Amino acid sequence: MSSETTQGQREFEFVDRDFRRVCSLIHTHAGIALADSKRDMVYSRLSRRLRALGLETFGDYLNWLEREGSDEWQSFVNALTTNLTSFFREEHHFEHLRQLLPKLRQGSAKLRIWCSAASTGEEPYSIAITACEAFGSLTPPVEIIATDIDTAVLATAQRGVYPLERIERLSQERRRAYFQRGTGSNDGMVRINPALQALISFSSLNLLDERYPISGPFAAIFCRNVMIYFDKPTQREILARMKPMLEPCGLLYAGHSESFFHAADLFRNLGRTIYAPVDAGGACA
Repeated sequence: MSSETTQGQREFEFVDRDFRRVCSLIHTHAGIALADSKRDMVYSRLSRRLRALGLETFGDYLNWLEREGSDEWQSFVNALTTNLTSFFREEHHFEHLRQLLPKLRQGSAKLRIWCSAASTGEEPYSIAITACEAFGSLTPPVEIIATDIDTAVLATAQRGVYPLERIERLSQERRRAYFQRGTGSNDGMVRINPALQALISFSSLNLLDERYPISGPFAAIFCRNVMIYFDKPTQREILARMKPMLEPCGLLYAGHSESFFHAADLFRNLGRTIYAPVDAGGACA
């Protein structure tokens, strides 16, 4: 079979050059580096866009996207981003944050936290719960900025409504304090306590943008399970931009499979994928 033919019986023509174009476009627009193993995933997710637009081949779709698809770029990016999350995923980070926040508070100023890959909201709401527990209040002195490149998942995050099974692993105390059970037509669903929503501002942000619509300083930046989708040069570029956005003793929380040895001049590893700026004083660790 020629490298320029489709494999198997597919609804839409999808050849190697189409896949290479998709890889190039998503890397340029979102920094995502797609491996060859993602070929079937790309076909499956973008096929939905071809059906919605009434197009017959991937070549037609990509030509249209590059020529006239300014409004389609967001759907293209949304289709190819991966959103795997849960409440208190990698829970040791939240315990560390709970202990850190009271130490960083000075005067009446609010502590600011940036969740840079908010996905469907479980992570920023976990941060909000942690802040409430750290200060023993539903109105802690904390402001959380939650961003994501995918506007579809951000809409879910802002709504703050989830199937009941999403919180099954949480303690009874947390479920009672921070979630409201649905009734009637909403049976089997839970809604986030509005007090948590009041702590969070949601907005769309592409980590590759030349200018971010937010600014520091932040007591903590959560950038977890995001860098694995970027190549090393892109990772370093993003880390270099995040470093000055941290407070002097602020920390960066990364995903369990991420390491930044290639940026050792920017961040030092404190253990368990928690990073501090290299020039942070010893008292900050």
